[in-house]
Amino acid sequence: MVASAHPQATMAGLQILRAGGNAVDAAVAISAALDVCEPFMSGLGGGGAMLVRPPGEPPQALHYGGRFPAAACRASPTPGDIDKGPRAFAVPGAPAGWHAALDRFGSKPVTEVLAPAIALAETGVPLTRVGHAFFKGGIGRMGDAARAVFAPGGTAPPIGELVRQPNLAATYRTLAREGLAGFYQGDLARATVAAVEAAGGWLAADDMHPAQAEWAEPSRTRYRGLHLFSTGWPFTSYEALLALNLLEALDRRHGGVASGTPDAWHRRIEAAKVAMTDRVALGGESVALAPGLLSARYADLRADVVALDAVVTASGDRWNARPEAGVLPAGDPGSVLRECTTHFNVIDGDGMAVSVTQTLGSAFGSGFLVAETGVLLNNLMFFFDLDAASPMSIQLGAMRSGPLSPIMAFDANDLRLMIGTPGAFGIPQTTMQMVSNVLDGGMNVQAAIEAPRFRLSGGRKIAVEKRAGPEVMSALKALGHDIQELSAWSPLVGGGQGILIDPDNHVRSGGADPRRDGYALGY
Repeated sequence: MVASAHPQATMAGLQILRAGGNAVDAAVAISAALDVCEPFMSGLGGGGAMLVRPPGEPPQALHYGGRFPAAACRASPTPGDIDKGPRAFAVPGAPAGWHAALDRFGSKPVTEVLAPAIALAETGVPLTRVGHAFFKGGIGRMGDAARAVFAPGGTAPPIGELVRQPNLAATYRTLAREGLAGFYQGDLARATVAAVEAAGGWLAADDMHPAQAEWAEPSRTRYRGLHLFSTGWPFTSYEALLALNLLEALDRRHGGVASGTPDAWHRRIEAAKVAMTDRVALGGESVALAPGLLSARYADLRADVVALDAVVTASGDRWNARPEAGVLPAGDPGSVLRECTTHFNVIDGDGMAVSVTQTLGSAFGSGFLVAETGVLLNNLMFFFDLDAASPMSIQLGAMRSGPLSPIMAFDANDLRLMIGTPGAFGIPQTTMQMVSNVLDGGMNVQAAIEAPRFRLSGGRKIAVEKRAGPEVMSALKALGHDIQELSAWSPLVGGGQGILIDPDNHVRSGGADPRRDGYALGY
């Protein structure tokens, strides 16, 4: 079963599986295909996080977010520097991550795994309605080289037009032939560094040498009797796990509520605020606090700030040295310790499972495309802070955290659910809602993904898809939530993909988000 954000990428994964490849082979094929099908979302010039569950073994986390150029850490970047252009990106981690996964678990040669993406890049992919919207909205972010590929007439191509990327296809061929050395030290590396230096960026050849991917211990918690795993530190996926723990703590204290009711919406919103507040305060440096942060005891303590008949004021997505009066304060998970952190999924016939979230940062990343290689570079530095006092400061020298939150849920040793979403700082909020829809609401995975969602906006503002309905909207407003009504199917609340496994008959069902071009297929 494969559930990904584009039908052609889903087909690429199935092609590898049907040819005898395993889930990791298929995952890399899907990753590479998404680079071609969704160039605004992820690709060779970006990074990501992967959970790999070998059959019968615990899941392992692979982090490939990439590191910051050394000159960026010594400089004083401006907000414009880290938004778009040749200074906005971390060193691409995707090639390192894909190769690390294949080196440990793959069964197919890289040439075969990358073949679907190469074919798509050469022959072209028809631009979908969703893709057209992202192309149209992203033109202002593109530099000249990117515009020549994705908007050659200065406007977005029409729906249905083939978008070809021959230079990217050639780069994939080089990557397949030369491996990581070709990308990080060979001709591809020299072309990247030369293009960035010519444009006034910070990247140097030495920045490409350190490893851009590493295996790590996943973060984990228990929810509704299941074992939940996500990416470990320095990623901040613990925000989603903490929010789920808070929902369970509120049920212990006040009793359960039916999914979809105004009370359930209120609890989810307030739990998301508390989890976001702690993530902003702790950043990615909370690994030593993990046993406290994701414990039931800490969830009970943080549940003290949630009222069923009132609204707390959230701090917002980012760290602030001088928060406003009345803003929800962060918790202290260390106090508990003194008493004793684009999405797709694939599972193969042997039970090996892979859940991946990867990104370019913003739409089309930095907008800076290396013309010779066809690689579009990320703007992942934008999601970190310019203030040196922040736990997510760029000046700390490496990617310290990120919200990528693929989740696997297990009943004892049996995998029950894989799910995740894109959505920047909204990723943990959307992930929490989808997981709760399945485990609390009893929904199938497609229904859980399609259900209306919210996205925090800071303070008491909350963006809610209008399909939530007038009863929910009115009740939330009466409690004090400041509601911004979104369209019925808004990309602001992410684009989830998931696979659910029936505990009795082990049948796999896939779910894909209609807010994007998601497609789930199995055989």
